[in-house]
Amino acid sequence: MEMIYSTNRNRPLTMMKSLLRKPGILVAALAAWLTATPLTLLAATCSKTSPAHTIALLELYTSEGCDSCPNADRFVSNLAKSMSLTSDQVIPLSLHVDYWDYIGWKDAFAKPVFTQRQRQLAQLANSRTVYTPEFFLAGRELREWRNNLSAEVARINRQAAQANIQLTINKLESKQLFFSVSASSTKNAHLYFALVEQSIVSKIMAGENRGATLQHDFVAREWGDPIPFNASVINTQNRQLPIPSNAVFKNLSLLAFVQSDKGEVLQALSLPLCSNLF
Repeated sequence: MEMIYSTNRNRPLTMMKSLLRKPGILVAALAAWLTATPLTLLAATCSKTSPAHTIALLELYTSEGCDSCPNADRFVSNLAKSMSLTSDQVIPLSLHVDYWDYIGWKDAFAKPVFTQRQRQLAQLANSRTVYTPEFFLAGRELREWRNNLSAEVARINRQAAQANIQLTINKLESKQLFFSVSASSTKNAHLYFALVEQSIVSKIMAGENRGATLQHDFVAREWGDPIPFNASVINTQNRQLPIPSNAVFKNLSLLAFVQSDKGEVLQALSLPLCSNLF
């Protein structure tokens, strides 16, 4: 629709009244505007930006083949209820390791890359031991997780963020999630990203948890290759992650976090899949 400028201040109002008296013209004008406007401007953007404070990343290393893990799994699932913690304070992430698969039950959610990450975090802490369940908070081992988590999360939240993250989910197509991620940091760091799922139920048929029905939340289903970047440089990447065939779309979220070269998690951000994507 052509915009007509005039020195007469009443001209736009007069034109609008004229259009309203001619609904056919008004409909045509609106149709022309909609045609010329990109759909991305009309649809709600599925995007989120990290806050000015530091969000704590809580990593749980667990396994369905470990009989001491279900209590830790439930602890993570109930964080919102038991401690009133939100995703602007702490983002839990359950990573299932594969080193207990040999004792009778193969964990369907375990990946070698999760075991590798646990070992890397242990090495950064000068430890030679990995075990389940094991918690890391902001990249540091948290042994007294039952008693100290709330206070430690509050301490981390009081810190100004040393990294910024922006996530935008672009589309979901052919079982692939397409997204863009931007990050910057005050330190040399790596940008990590993962696909996370809630409300997973598993019936265990063998091993130490034989006969149990386990519920898992915040489960890492897919893991992207970390992206290195230098301090004070904004790094923007277009990436994609596969969506498992048995995943429930409404229970999925995209996670990104920035970790310094010394192992400290500087910032984390979680973005649930928006309903307009599926």
